[in-house]
Amino acid sequence: MSVDRNAANREAFDRLCRAEPVVVDVLPTIEVAPGMTRETILTSGPPMPWKDYVGGQREAIVGGALFEGLASDREDAIRKLDAGAIKIGGCHDFGCVGSLAGIYTASMPVFVVQNRAFGNTGYCNFYEGTNPRRLNYGVYDRGVRDRLLFIQNEVAPVIGEAIRAAGGVPLKPLMSRALHMGDELHSRNTASSMLFAKELMPHFIDMASRNRDTVKRAVQAMTEDHYFFLRLSMAAAKASADAARDVPGSSMVTAMVIGCHGFAIRVSGLGDEWIKGPFPQIQAKLFDGHTEDEITWMGGESIIAETIGLGGFAQASAPALQKYQGGSASAMIERNQELYKITIGENPDYHIPVLNYRGTPTGIDIFKVVETGVLPAMDIGVAGRDGGQIGAGIVRAPMECFTDAAKKYTARYGANR
Repeated sequence: MSVDRNAANREAFDRLCRAEPVVVDVLPTIEVAPGMTRETILTSGPPMPWKDYVGGQREAIVGGALFEGLASDREDAIRKLDAGAIKIGGCHDFGCVGSLAGIYTASMPVFVVQNRAFGNTGYCNFYEGTNPRRLNYGVYDRGVRDRLLFIQNEVAPVIGEAIRAAGGVPLKPLMSRALHMGDELHSRNTASSMLFAKELMPHFIDMASRNRDTVKRAVQAMTEDHYFFLRLSMAAAKASADAARDVPGSSMVTAMVIGCHGFAIRVSGLGDEWIKGPFPQIQAKLFDGHTEDEITWMGGESIIAETIGLGGFAQASAPALQKYQGGSASAMIERNQELYKITIGENPDYHIPVLNYRGTPTGIDIFKVVETGVLPAMDIGVAGRDGGQIGAGIVRAPMECFTDAAKKYTARYGANR
């Protein structure tokens, strides 16, 4: 099958960049995610049989079953998972995108983000809070349960009502401004969280006349640290990247994920197939009291941000990250500049001030990765083997995914460049 790869990549890149993500509502997963059932638990990475999940990701799935009331205790959850009475799905296949283990259950509230340029929708659940022991980091205990219920019963309804009262909130303008204010929209979302709260503040004030304390708690949850907007950034990135899926002949990456067995990518011209590889290379700064031998992998799809030119691909916008995940501002700038070698173009809406407002490198091309040897860089949180977050860092995708994808592309389309 002969194709014009450059033309196909221009189309995929154009679709990605023309996306207009707007958060329009907050609803339970079961009401919006296509194919979701009460007995289904979603998790990060390419979907696998239950028996293949290990470590913290396996524990997070069990925790999701307990939270949703699908089992009476851990042993009962494992029996039902073994028997197939509780089913597991991959987040991306349900229109969702998962942070770390990425657990979604039927009742969990999600942001509903519509891409008004193309009509598709992406979903992401809520940030669990500042405690490093969280379900998406492989922990389920009474404290985790209480926080999830607090989000579900108090935070999400308030924010959902405010979003509806606003008639939806366009996210791209906020994200563009946040890049000018020190965010990169993955590991740093300080400015974007404040900008989003500002958009909803008039509606919070109106609602406070009816229920002041509930609104106050919801606003505190939104603003207690810099991670809240990450879930909106992820849903916006999912809605944007999905618009560029299935462009025949395109060699542009449309999704990257981590699971408990390795890394994987999807390529626009190769459809929904996951091309798998080993775990990425990691450079981490750990919290006090933790050591490198504790680092473990339990999933992660927040790197959808990097897929659309944010996160590690906008790292030079966020020099404050060096305190959080290590390195130096000069290294961030150098790394960011290197990534232009592997992308199709510069983003027309997301700009990096320190690079004279150059557009972020956007649209990873599998062939450029192979030819240059430059691997995509991504900002991540680091999980510990006993559960919980133990640090933050930078990872580089494994080359094997890109060489295998290039072979699959050539087998389907030939060597036409």
